[in-house]
Amino acid sequence: MIRRWGAGTMVVLAPIEVDAAMRAVPKGRLTTLDQIRARLARQDKATLCCPLTAGIFAWIAAHAAEEASAAGQKRITPWWRTVKSAGAVAVGRVRAGAGPMSQACAGEGV
Repeated sequence: MIRRWGAGTMVVLAPIEVDAAMRAVPKGRLTTLDQIRARLARQDKATLCCPLTAGIFAWIAAHAAEEASAAGQKRITPWWRTVKSAGAVAVGRVRAGAGPMSQACAGEGV
């Protein structure tokens, strides 16, 4: 861990924390998973947040949102607002894919 991330403390988040952070991104804005991890690590007074579990939990939140949407729910986690540092889909392989993500972002003026 030290070689890649440096020395310090690491927080392993709960899935609900990642989902809440993804839901907190305002309409018309984007954030990266790295920014979410950094903010949540600071909240917990840690040096960093586990990138593996944060990525897995973001993926779960995105898939749960798509399932909820398919079931007719209107208020879902806006997973399309969370991107990778390079701007790619952060939660790859969501059934909706990049096309619907682009449409959702364009609909929000992003």
